[in-house]
Amino acid sequence: MSEPSVLFPSRGARVVATEDPEIFRDLNLDQVFNTILSGFEEYELRPYMRNLLRGVDEVAYRHEVFRDLERPAIRCAVQDFCLAMRAMRDALRMEEKLSYKQQKEWWFLDAVATYCGAVRELARRSTDLPVVSRGLRALLDYLVRYAASERFQALEREVRALREGLDDIRYAIHIKGNRVSVMRYAGEPDYSAEITELFARFHQGTVEDHRVRLGDSPDMDSVEARVVELVARLYPDVFRALEAFRADRRDYLDPVLATFDREIQFYVAYLSWVERLRAHGLPFCYPEVSETCKEIEVREGFDLALALKLEHGTVVRNDFFLRGLERILVVTGPNNGGKTTFARMVGQLHYLAGLGLPVPAAYARLILPDRVFTHFEREEDLATLRGKLDDELVRIRDILQHAGERSVIVMNESFSSTALRDALYLGTKILRRVIDIGAIGVYVTFVDQLAALAPQTVSMVGVVDPSDPARRTYRFERRPADGRAYALAVAEKYGLTYERLRKRIAS
Repeated sequence: MSEPSVLFPSRGARVVATEDPEIFRDLNLDQVFNTILSGFEEYELRPYMRNLLRGVDEVAYRHEVFRDLERPAIRCAVQDFCLAMRAMRDALRMEEKLSYKQQKEWWFLDAVATYCGAVRELARRSTDLPVVSRGLRALLDYLVRYAASERFQALEREVRALREGLDDIRYAIHIKGNRVSVMRYAGEPDYSAEITELFARFHQGTVEDHRVRLGDSPDMDSVEARVVELVARLYPDVFRALEAFRADRRDYLDPVLATFDREIQFYVAYLSWVERLRAHGLPFCYPEVSETCKEIEVREGFDLALALKLEHGTVVRNDFFLRGLERILVVTGPNNGGKTTFARMVGQLHYLAGLGLPVPAAYARLILPDRVFTHFEREEDLATLRGKLDDELVRIRDILQHAGERSVIVMNESFSSTALRDALYLGTKILRRVIDIGAIGVYVTFVDQLAALAPQTVSMVGVVDPSDPARRTYRFERRPADGRAYALAVAEKYGLTYERLRKRIAS
């Protein structure tokens, strides 16, 4: 049988990053994935977040699975299977934790029985599920074939025989003083009901309950363990079969289904947060992606990290687009006006799209990036013996050496520590290099002149409230940069324009 995956159309070799890339911190994607993957630690999903997909078909493959899982019947069936698999792992952990031989054997049997039930139930339900995605369809077809295989059915028969054998065990315990005897049950009468009835006549209302309540711990004390050992001697065939089952069936778990149980959590974890944020009025969409088209467009995009932090708060949404030769968004505006958040949003959108995820926007058409680069301000590293400007130049050189025409480069307040003339010179050189590469770029800067550098640059300006220029709206408009506009608005508010000052002086 082939080995389908719900994450990848093919099982080709893939390089898996062992650490988060630096861009996670800059784009706050570390916060995003920490929140989304909370509660899913046992599945080790973080590596799946570190590697972008290779092509448009791989993105479509994941979109199909997401759309299937948005159907309640499919989602319910898959989650029931995963819950059963988690119960199976709990039983295996209990097997490892406990000490007594027969008890360990029973918990192993319980784990395998839970697994068989999960497989059989999903195979039964799969025939009625409206699955259309290639990933889930291939997996369910595999599961149905596996459930019909002699290998699996033989496992079911063994489990059933062992459980029936254990259920048929009957024994009696005779206690006299400190001596406990265990024997086969031979039809001795059960006096418990008669004794309860006999003493009921002496019941005189509510009295204090002196009974000791036993805990539900699955562990046994030494007396209980000794009783089980004696029962095993009375029924040696059943317990020998149980012992052999645990020794011979350690490899019972099908690796494809084990992988499916892990991979499907990639969708379940992310989709649960998508639905929560949608319930608060925030849009998500399946982006259109291209490996060649550089005309991108986003409507009502927002910073996902901010939305997760302000789940019940108001999150500002923004639009942007690039047409024709346009490649770089040059972002300007007042301090604390949301420029960095806007830049992060653009980077997040492309990275999440590159993972095949629904993105935080009402509509998105994006380039499928081969890599996403960030150039954010860093604290000086004394170990490198480089100054802040030197460090920025070294990092941007490395980015430009590795970026390609499908790359996305997010630069935030680069060279802001330099003089205006130097920032203009360096910004011009770097933006022209990005244009030559053909990459998509976002450049947050205080240098307005860079917004009109070339036909490939587009000016995005932070908007302030006209009635109160000190109040930021955190919205951005596509219009020529003019830092004087903000300064004029502030001057108007405080009566410091030329006309207002002249009138006051004249009076």
